[in-house]
Amino acid sequence: MDSVFRAVAVYLVLLVVTRLSGRRTLAEVTVFDFVLLLIIAETTDQALLGDDFSVTNAAIVIVTLAAVDVGLSFVKAWSPKLAMVIDGTPSVVISGGVVDWEALRRARVDIEDVLASAREKHGLKRLDQIDCAVLEVGGAISIIPKAGQEGGGTQG
Repeated sequence: MDSVFRAVAVYLVLLVVTRLSGRRTLAEVTVFDFVLLLIIAETTDQALLGDDFSVTNAAIVIVTLAAVDVGLSFVKAWSPKLAMVIDGTPSVVISGGVVDWEALRRARVDIEDVLASAREKHGLKRLDQIDCAVLEVGGAISIIPKAGQEGGGTQG
């Protein structure tokens, strides 16, 4: 039973840490993020299994983690407010062509990330071609071009 409690505790700690670290962490994995992920995985392994490295204990931990994840998905479906706390909400970083620098700072996203998304998804080259940009819950940046700007546009 100790493994079940440890698994739930580690799951919740990782959920909170991931949530507090921001959506940018999930959107783009840098070398630093990857190394950090490996270190966290190793530390988590030790915390989850303790001194019992048996296959049975590992199976109990895996089933517990999956059950907690499924359980949280039901809780989020039942309570939209709790879902917003756990998953967050989208952040508008450009609205009506005006950049919200504070929203970018809070999300730890820079304007180059927004421009990269605009180039990749719509072929836009300049900031003035973007009507709206939203940092989605999963870390992706959605771009809505200004009218007539799709595919790079010719306005200048």
